[in-house]
Amino acid sequence: MDFVQVETTEPLTLEISQTALPPTALSPTSRIPKDTIRTSLRASTTDSVLAAVYSLGTGGILLSNFLVELGASPVVFGMVSSIPMLVNLVQPLGAYLSERSTSRFQYSLRTHGIGRLLWLVIVISIAGVSWGVVNTHQLVILTLLIVLFSNLLGGLGTASWLSWIAMIVPRQLRGRYFGIRNSAASLTNLVCVPMAGLAVSHWYGGTLQGYGVILLVGIVFGIIGLGCQYFQVDINPQSQNTYYGKLPQTSEIQPEVAKDESSEVAQSIYPPQNQLADSFWKNSNFLRFLLYFSFWALAVSLSEPFFNLYMLDRLDLDVSYVTIYNSLQAGATLLMLILWGKLADKIGNRPILICIGILVAAAPLLWLGIGVNRLDIWLWLPLLHILSGGTWAAIDLCSNNIQLAIAPTKNQSIYFAIAAAVAGASGALGTTIGSFIIQFAQFGGLLGLFALSSLFRIVALVPLLFVKEPGR
Repeated sequence: MDFVQVETTEPLTLEISQTALPPTALSPTSRIPKDTIRTSLRASTTDSVLAAVYSLGTGGILLSNFLVELGASPVVFGMVSSIPMLVNLVQPLGAYLSERSTSRFQYSLRTHGIGRLLWLVIVISIAGVSWGVVNTHQLVILTLLIVLFSNLLGGLGTASWLSWIAMIVPRQLRGRYFGIRNSAASLTNLVCVPMAGLAVSHWYGGTLQGYGVILLVGIVFGIIGLGCQYFQVDINPQSQNTYYGKLPQTSEIQPEVAKDESSEVAQSIYPPQNQLADSFWKNSNFLRFLLYFSFWALAVSLSEPFFNLYMLDRLDLDVSYVTIYNSLQAGATLLMLILWGKLADKIGNRPILICIGILVAAAPLLWLGIGVNRLDIWLWLPLLHILSGGTWAAIDLCSNNIQLAIAPTKNQSIYFAIAAAVAGASGALGTTIGSFIIQFAQFGGLLGLFALSSLFRIVALVPLLFVKEPGR
């Protein structure tokens, strides 16, 4: 990724403890060279592209259409949407385990690698349906189990990965880099989603077999993507905590390493639990962000998982149409991400989150007049997805950046894990509530649910007004 300019005014220096380390970890008091940072950023961007291909079959519109073909109920849709959020409750455990490891890369392989391979069970089961060995009801249950365990393993590794990438990307480049990285993933979705949708809907063996083939291809790409992480500079979590345990706990990288006694070094690697808890509860700014993050997740999850269900079931649209809409959304995300990244570096993330958050809050209301006619299918639905892509590009990017800025660097993955766990629980609660509202209202409650979600989103923005972004 040669177009990413890496300039660091403060060299990133990590002191490694005197324990035995894998050869990929940084050596004592070593610096990350600029060339190594560039290589790591390229590898991470390639990983995001291949992971986007993996996500085509394991989530989104293709998984939704797969469940519709199997005759799954709205409650199943709610469960599939809530599981990825609910399993974030294990992120604090994953962060604790990752901080006891000696390699971010090896920990990622053990969590995400096994989680992605689990989807092979669904590929085999789809073949079993064709042979009459497995029925559709059993396949629905099996899909729920794979979604659960795959996301559970992913949840154990997410906080570690975020802390890893936060150490690699220079602070002043975060907005631009994540904008470029997410744009690459969006371009992949723009190209691959309609192709995958057409392949599934026109597969000679039926849509179930078509989905199985796309899923298999996605798994292969997902494993190759994990292999790209080998080319990212590895970080030893214990040495990260050692280095930053000697410094004032701010979100900025400090250029000097003070000389401490070995006993203080050991304490910085394994801080007392009450000390970590006190530090967390005294961080009022992070708590305010946590309040916003959790309320926002609940408000969004009330309706967001059910837009695809509304189009596939209520409007009875073919999956190829819906994949085209999703491609338009990915295209809008692609065009806007780099702009949002540069703007976030200039004016900060919080103003963008507030202004664009108002637009995102109003978006569900625009679905209230959508019906089955040519004008809505060929004009308003594409426009809605384009609006969604442009606005959610800002929300996702700036939420990630402001979290990186607010969380202290020492035990950073634990802060990320707590935020993800709280937001995940709130999001799962919102999706569960939404699914039961739809179930008991026999789909007549969908439009009412969209309006309720819009109101909750506006309220959720209030705590963000009191969050302070460091350096702004």
